[in-house]
Amino acid sequence: MSILEVRQLTAGYGGKEVLQGVSFSLMPGELVGILGENGSGKTTLLKSICGIVPHGGSCLVGGTDSRSLSPRALARQVSYIPQQSGISIDLSALDVVLMGFNPRLGLLEYPSQDMKQQARRALREVGLAGREEENYQTLSQGQRQLCMLARTLVSQARLLLLDEPESALDFGGRYRMLSQLRRCLGGHCGALVTLHDPQLALNCCDRLLLLGGGKLLGEICPKQDSLESMEEKLIGLYGGLTLIRAENRQGLHQLVLLK
Repeated sequence: MSILEVRQLTAGYGGKEVLQGVSFSLMPGELVGILGENGSGKTTLLKSICGIVPHGGSCLVGGTDSRSLSPRALARQVSYIPQQSGISIDLSALDVVLMGFNPRLGLLEYPSQDMKQQARRALREVGLAGREEENYQTLSQGQRQLCMLARTLVSQARLLLLDEPESALDFGGRYRMLSQLRRCLGGHCGALVTLHDPQLALNCCDRLLLLGGGKLLGEICPKQDSLESMEEKLIGLYGGLTLIRAENRQGLHQLVLLK
């Protein structure tokens, strides 16, 4: 069964439609990227799925319409990382990660020692070992994004939604983040990620959804589709470009975009 089934999704703001009839599915273990120009509806799509933005059509999470779930029940199934965390108070990095357990804690219940160990382990996995007690506000923007990734990893949600999580990271950090995300998916959960860098998306994602003008223009499967097919679809989104397959010094093939 798919983790997520989106059917004829429409959504917008102030009476203006941003998304029009978007349909796709996401299977367990999949890392699916969303590409599109600014204003194409990428963020609106994620917000619709997690219930922040009202929508038409349907979003089935584990076979259940998301609108029939309480906010708490939906938070157990879906973990969303926005571009900006919205955290404006002084908290330690560890406390921020522990927030990932909130949907599973009772009223006035505090995280257990086991949860704290899981949070520390997640911080190590994303490269923030030794920063557990540092003030989240003093971390760089890239480190904050890694901290939020750690929060998502401990949430045990089946569906992970990440909005441009690589935007503040350096070249190596971007690839490490998506590699870490893939390792944590296993076969029981999946991730839907909006990405700013199409080359990163091509080399790290199982599938790519191409959004333009609020509509789904097509899909790309980088490991299966021909260079010509992928190039044609990307030109429709970004304009003139050339897609080639190159080999790095370790003999691994990677897809490279040339303007």
